[in-house]
Amino acid sequence: MIKSIVLGPVQTNVYFIINDATKECVIADPADSPDTIAGIMDRNGLTPVAVILTHGHYDHIAGIEGLLSRWKLPIYASSEEKRLLSDVDLNHSLMSYGRGITVKADRFLEDGEEFEEAGIVFRCIHTPGHTEGSCCYLIESMKALISGDTLFEGSIGRTDLPTGDMNQMKRTLEEKIKVLDDEIEVYPGHGGITTIKDEKSWNPFLGGDFF
Repeated sequence: MIKSIVLGPVQTNVYFIINDATKECVIADPADSPDTIAGIMDRNGLTPVAVILTHGHYDHIAGIEGLLSRWKLPIYASSEEKRLLSDVDLNHSLMSYGRGITVKADRFLEDGEEFEEAGIVFRCIHTPGHTEGSCCYLIESMKALISGDTLFEGSIGRTDLPTGDMNQMKRTLEEKIKVLDDEIEVYPGHGGITTIKDEKSWNPFLGGDFF
């Protein structure tokens, strides 16, 4: 099962991908408030086992340091996002939080690479556009896509921030997103949950007219 909470100054979705049988949990994009996240773990009897990052912007990584002070958790990110994760100016943490936030992932993933945490298999899909190293995580067993700021309900992530590129975003949408099965549920970094089918039908960036 996948649960979520909205945290941080720009209302970021933090996802908890849970193995119902073991109560092990993978945390996606811990945006802020590690105490709040820890409280969720405690109240629901969950054991966090890993953190996955869709990209390196401050509003998706600000809670990591606090989580690592409580648990030893491996961090997963795209191999193309090393630069943004390590640069406080590029990831806007210094400007937005008044303090620099950097992250060094324990495992940098290549496009299409799979890994297993909490008994759940994740596939990293490199989706540049919002940032050069943005990625989505496909969970086939749950028919779910953790899309970060690549795909939103009815929209897409902005491409005018450091390392963003609209041409790359167009290729990502055509080659990586539109080819996914219609029934896959999309869990975006901001806003509501949607499906690939609905986004193909209603999202102007996937419907063809925009291009």
